[in-house]
Amino acid sequence: MEAAANGSARDPIAAADPDGLPQCCSRYHRAVELVGKRWTGAILLVLLEGPLRFCEITHVVPDLSDRLLSERLKELEGEAIVRRRVYDASPVRVEYSLTQKGRALEPALRALKSWSHSYL
Repeated sequence: MEAAANGSARDPIAAADPDGLPQCCSRYHRAVELVGKRWTGAILLVLLEGPLRFCEITHVVPDLSDRLLSERLKELEGEAIVRRRVYDASPVRVEYSLTQKGRALEPALRALKSWSHSYL
């Protein structure tokens, strides 16, 4: 293992297989596939700013269809990354927000956004 500048040991990015070749971590792969699905990153990024209603998300994420937004929100809710809150009003109001698990993605999302501005 490589020592970091502060003296602490760093985890290797990829563990080696029996032949010594790097092997992708299955949890990392699952996380990248989840967040990397079409439109998911954009949805998460706008929810970092606070709770939004369905129509507000479609407004701030252009070209995102209602069907796909609904699908992605259900997936993220199923992973406990997004919370759907229904307010008893007339008409009924529904807001989507990030859970603690979802907010924990903030450093990674902000780093990716910064990288995109530097290199894309």
